Formats: sequence, structure tokens, C-alpha cells
Amino acid sequence: MKITHLLGIGAAAFAVAACTTNPMTGRKSLQIGTLNPQITSTAVQQYQQTLKESKVVTGSQAQMVKRVGGKIKTAAEKYYASIGRSADLSGYQWEFNLLQDNQVNAWCMPGGKVAVYTGILPITKDETGLAVVMGHEVSHALAGHGNERISQAMVAQYGGALLGSTISNAQWSSVFQQVYPVGSQVALLKYGRTQESEADEMGLNLMAIAGYDPRQAIPFWQRMEASSSGARQPEFLSTHPSPGTRVGDIQKDLPKALEYYKSAGGKI
Repeated sequence: MKITHLLGIGAAAFAVAACTTNPMTGRKSLQIGTLNPQITSTAVQQYQQTLKESKVVTGSQAQMVKRVGGKIKTAAEKYYASIGRSADLSGYQWEFNLLQDNQVNAWCMPGGKVAVYTGILPITKDETGLAVVMGHEVSHALAGHGNERISQAMVAQYGGALLGSTISNAQWSSVFQQVYPVGSQVALLKYGRTQESEADEMGLNLMAIAGYDPRQAIPFWQRMEASSSGARQPEFLSTHPSPGTRVGDIQKDLPKALEYYKSAGGKI
């Protein structure tokens, strides 16, 4: 019992030491910084495997994905430079690909590896709609949501053992695969609603900094919700807030995003 108690104290102390604050939203979360190299390395391997198992699309639509992704990336770099935290992005290896798949989905792995499925393009409709999606997904990576989920899982499973760096490769692999299942579902991480809402807020700001009108986020999410009128929701909406909550939150966050948009030369 004493040992269990000590491990609990150790895990709690470790959690405090690993508390991370999001520079754009101010939300605090448990993220174990020493895991970042492992997470990024494993994510790169999984991303490359996904590309091998998928049909990577070329042509004008793929170029649009790369163009919008590049603008969102530049917006993130601009913002982090403005607050003196460019070093936060030093480990990112950005890549943007369009994959032939009817799923209404897109995702960004830790470290900046992004995939957009062709099935979501009829809903995005244009570059601005795509910027809503890509800003949101890139924000998951920037906010360290993958690290947060993995950190929570590791502390829950191994507790104080983390303090002694005694987590084996097998244990690490097991936790990563729980959060990012291998195979065709590799990047379909189930984020929590708090993380989804945070990605909405960050994504709204990033698309605005990139020069895309953030007001177009509302009709995009309305189109997305309309597409889920059948028995099964698109994967992209599986853990997201309710439509009413999402639109309300976006309206609340719009004034700040519009300031970024105005600074980027957008018309208010």
C-alpha cells in the first residue's frame, strides 16, 4: 500500500511538472515533453506506411491541398514567431497529401503530417472551406493533442514508473497503438470534445492569419452537419461538439479571428 501511495505521489508530481499551456488558447494540459521525439518518429513511420497503402492523388485538387496547407503552416510560423516561440515548431516536418478515399475526413499526425481524403472535398467546396478543415487538423498537432492523449494513457497505466524512465519499447508501442491504431485507421484518433473545441478556436485564428475569411467556418460546419443526415456520422464529426455548441463557440471566437483576418488584408 505504501509503494502504491508513493507511486501515486510520484505520478501526481510528474503530471504537475509536465503541465503545458497552449500559447493561443491558454488551456493547460498534461504533456510529457520527453515523449515528443518518440511520438514524432513513430508518427512519421505510420504516415509513410499510410501513403504506401493508399492512392495518393495528384493534379489540381492535390495542389490545392498543398497550397492551403502551406498557407496554414506559414500562418502558424508567423504566430509563433510573434510570441517568441518559434522553437516550438522546430521538430515539425510538414507534409500535405490528398488521398483517394470516400471517407469524409482529414487528419494531421504529430509533427505535421497531414492527409485529406477526397470524400471531404464536396463539402469544403473551395479553398476557404478547405482552410477550415486544415486549420482545424493542424491545430490538433500544434496543441499537442496526441501527446496529451498518450501522456494520459501512460500515466494511467504506468504511473510513477515514468519518473524513472523505465517504460520499455514494448510498453511505449502498446500505448501509441492504443491512441493511433495501426493500419488503415492509423490517424483516426478519437480526440475529446475539449480538444476538438480547442482545435476549432485555433484553426479559426490560423485560417484568418493565412488570409482566409473565418466567417466561412460557420457555413462549412453547417454543410458538414447536413452531410451526416444518414444513420452514420462522418468520421470527422464522431467526437465533435454538437452543431449548436460549435456554431455558438465559433461566433464567440470570431471577433478575435476577424482582427487577424483584417491584419492579413482581409475585408471586414
